[in-house]
Amino acid sequence: MLDAAPNRPALPPEIARRRTFAIISHPDAGKTTLTEKFLLYGGAIQMAGQVRAKGEARRTRSDFMKMEQDRGISVSASAMSFDFKTFRFNLVDTPGHSDFSEDTYRTLTAVDAAIMVIDGAKGVESQTQKLFEVCRLRDLPILTFCNKMDRESRDTFDIIDEIQENLAIDVTPASWPIGMGRDFLGCYDMLGDRLELMDRADRNRVAESIEIKGLDDPKLAEHVPADLLEQLREEVEMARELLPALDPKSVLEGHMTPIWFGSAINSFGVKELMDGIATYGPEPQPQSAEPRQIMPEESKVSGFVFKVQANMDPKHRDRVAFVRLASGHFKRGMKLTHVRTKKPMAISNPVLFLASDRELAEEAWAGDIIGIPNHGQLRIGDTLTEGEALRVTGIPSFAPELLQGVRATDPMKAKHLEKALMQFAEEGAAKVFKPAIGSGFIVGVVGALQFEVLASRIELEYGIPVRFEQSQFTSARWVSGDRQAVDKFANTNKQHIAHDHDGDIVYLTRLQWDIDRVERDYPDVKLSATKEMMV
Repeated sequence: MLDAAPNRPALPPEIARRRTFAIISHPDAGKTTLTEKFLLYGGAIQMAGQVRAKGEARRTRSDFMKMEQDRGISVSASAMSFDFKTFRFNLVDTPGHSDFSEDTYRTLTAVDAAIMVIDGAKGVESQTQKLFEVCRLRDLPILTFCNKMDRESRDTFDIIDEIQENLAIDVTPASWPIGMGRDFLGCYDMLGDRLELMDRADRNRVAESIEIKGLDDPKLAEHVPADLLEQLREEVEMARELLPALDPKSVLEGHMTPIWFGSAINSFGVKELMDGIATYGPEPQPQSAEPRQIMPEESKVSGFVFKVQANMDPKHRDRVAFVRLASGHFKRGMKLTHVRTKKPMAISNPVLFLASDRELAEEAWAGDIIGIPNHGQLRIGDTLTEGEALRVTGIPSFAPELLQGVRATDPMKAKHLEKALMQFAEEGAAKVFKPAIGSGFIVGVVGALQFEVLASRIELEYGIPVRFEQSQFTSARWVSGDRQAVDKFANTNKQHIAHDHDGDIVYLTRLQWDIDRVERDYPDVKLSATKEMMV
């Protein structure tokens, strides 16, 4: 988080009630299921769907791409807004699969906090650790939800120790599980001194909550078997002695994470987590930008594009830019300046998302995420303001780790393929490079699964069957430096040179030796593996 000045004015109530957060986890920890239950509790849907639908069971709302529904994984981040009590939650569900980590990384630039979901049996997994590092770079506050407690899981203290050791963050229990696996009854809410009991019969029912006065309350014995009750009293006493107490300031600074235990599929522990987000989650935060920081309480509207999704509705060839509002009170029909092109844009049909359902947004405030349908004007990293030339910083683009050539199986469709690839490049789904010598394109991605997704989307959305082929190149680096030096370098290394969709020069490499050679022979040219998505 950026350091807020101590004498900053209080946020307008509409902005202060917003909580914008992302859910991060390893694939299969139950992230999409948790998202569904949030919508259920927010009253946004009446019945939560399942990630893999059985027969007539409903599918989840947040996985709207055909491939996501077939495979039961999330491959693109989706945004949802809903009300909970007096708060407005803006939730961004991110792909957990490591092949889509770049989408997740960019999404984390648009939120103020993250919810880390871990599987009670598996603890902290590799992808969780990677995503956590990203949150750490941005000092994002993190709230943890330990899921699947209704299955055989590990000892509670072991899970907490593992988070503290692997992620180097203080953990404080907000609730404590009673039993596990088949014996899992529910949790003792350590913050509210309540007993929360899980109903196994109806998965969409809110847990029963019983007010108690401490762990010595005789009421406990009516609901909890004696052996589990004794274990609960011992463990909670140990936890209170060994683990730090909840410090809201430390949570906001990203040094401490409260942990809730539960079972998302049984709707258990979710409401307590939501109360936690409302109470301990941050209000909309300042955004770093050039030439100055943007404060959420400013009256003028500004926002930035962190994601572009093409063909959300394949019938309309539409492209929606996801915009995080950084300041002000936006009203439909407003004219905003598109800073990169310096042109005004009238935003006449902005949308708010409820997963794949959208409604027209008549207004939105700092912290909200709105979708702006457009025909390719908006790109990732673009800033929109009421006239001031501000550019939001910190949205990265990474060098791809896998490169393949691509061609249409029907040569007559080569021109259409170019258009499709450019759309995906602007959406951030892949890097597309046009080599200086020869025809065709080279597509770069972070993970192999992305090639499959691209091939299936190009065929479904554009009707072009394509073939990916081995490329002689293994990685790409952006070239920067003095204009003359770069031109000279490009002319002597033509067989390695390509341009990305922004027209920037890229050096395609086969081996690490290529990179070392450039560093040795061309000291005034710099190769970099990331590029800031702004102009």
